[in-house]
Amino acid sequence: MDLRKLKKLIDLVQESGIAELEITEGEEKVRITSKLAGQMVYGSPHMMPQMMSPTHAAEPVAEVVAAEPAQPEGHIVKSPMVGTFYRTPSPNAKSFVEVGQTVKDGETLCIIEAMKLMNEIESDVAGVVKAILIENGQPVEYGQPLFIIG
Repeated sequence: MDLRKLKKLIDLVQESGIAELEITEGEEKVRITSKLAGQMVYGSPHMMPQMMSPTHAAEPVAEVVAAEPAQPEGHIVKSPMVGTFYRTPSPNAKSFVEVGQTVKDGETLCIIEAMKLMNEIESDVAGVVKAILIENGQPVEYGQPLFIIG
């Protein structure tokens, strides 16, 4: 089932106040259950739902949002695909780029492994690498920011 469709269904359950929604599409089955206000339990035939025991059901839960550190301004190089981010061509090799390094348009910044294929990601601008936003070996999503070049 499409992630966007799941998000819309979750929003529908939260906004409407209904207790439970179950959707079946072909062999896929999703159940969204609202146990307490603001807490949702998601399940499928392959996952056991987690039991949630409220400590104080009548008290609203305050959410603390930490301020994100300010990122340097500049051109953001985004991931063109889903895969695994690598800063080096091999485990013992030197990184393609480091923070503070000047890069040219078309210079290789990293590799993203997708389906056992190594895809070199090149800079689309010339400038100085101001930030590397992903750790080596971490999974990346399509459109996720990887570098800031100024």
